[in-house]
Amino acid sequence: MKKLKIGHGFDVHTFAEDRALILGGIKIPFDKGLEGHSDADVLVHAIMDALLGAFGLPDIGQQFPPSDEKYKGADSLKLLAQVLEMVKAAGCAGINNIDTIIMAQQPKLNPYIPAMKDKIAGVLGIEPSRISIKATTTEGMGFVGRGEGIAASAICLVSTNG
Repeated sequence: MKKLKIGHGFDVHTFAEDRALILGGIKIPFDKGLEGHSDADVLVHAIMDALLGAFGLPDIGQQFPPSDEKYKGADSLKLLAQVLEMVKAAGCAGINNIDTIIMAQQPKLNPYIPAMKDKIAGVLGIEPSRISIKATTTEGMGFVGRGEGIAASAICLVSTNG
C-alpha cells in the first residue's frame, strides 16, 4: 500500500553583479544574478529541500556543501537529478505534485514560468501539470521588496512504497 509524505523547502539568495539570473533552470534576462556557490537557482534549491525533507534526508547544504569546490557554479538542475536518485533510494515511488512560490520584486517572471515547469518536470520525469510555480512581489516590504534578493518556497507530495 502506498503512503503519502509531504516535504517543504525554502531558499533565499541575495542579488550579485556579473552573474546570470537562473530560475527554474531558465536564464532570465536581468541586470543581476543571484549570489551563491552553485548557479544559485533559488527555485530549484527550494524544490530539492522539499523532496529531501519528505524523506528526512539532510538538506542541500549538507548534500552539496558550499565548501566543496566541485559544486562551484554547479547547474542546479543536475543537482536536482541527484536529489531525485537520493529520494528514490529512500523509498520514493512517485512525485504527486510540487507547489512553489517565487518571491521577487523584480524581474517580472510570469512569461518564463511555462519554460521553468517544463525544465523541472523533465528532470523529475513528471508531467509539467504536476508542478505549480507562482510568482509574487512582497509589495515593497523586506529584503525582497527592497530589491536585495529573491526567495522561494516549495512543498511536495510524494508517494512511498510502504
